[in-house]
Amino acid sequence: QVQLVESGGGLVQAGGSLRLSCVASGRTSASYAMGWFRQAPGKEREFVAGINYRGTTTYYGSSVKGRFTISRDNAKNTMYLQMATLKPEDTAVYYCAARQGSNVSTRAAHYDYWGQGTQVTVSS
Repeated sequence: QVQLVESGGGLVQAGGSLRLSCVASGRTSASYAMGWFRQAPGKEREFVAGINYRGTTTYYGSSVKGRFTISRDNAKNTMYLQMATLKPEDTAVYYCAARQGSNVSTRAAHYDYWGQGTQVTVSS
């Protein structure tokens, strides 16, 4: 079992930046690919970014590519999402997720563990 806890969400003006963190605990000795998803009210959960276990391969959703950067520090069991040039449409609850194995997936159903989420609100 792996437990995931997100932090770093908050209220920011459009054009601003935030950095989210996700700390993993539990069976962290195994190899896990990780990802960030988000869900706005009334919308489906959306893939934001993913990173493989070694941190050598990353994927981004089309709506955030070029603005967000995903990274991880396995020594600290922590994954990050640096968000820049934020827009009001980025407002959502952001979830951290992990899946067994080293490869990234863009599909939420492929992830085994989820955090509770952190709210990001971007004002116009």
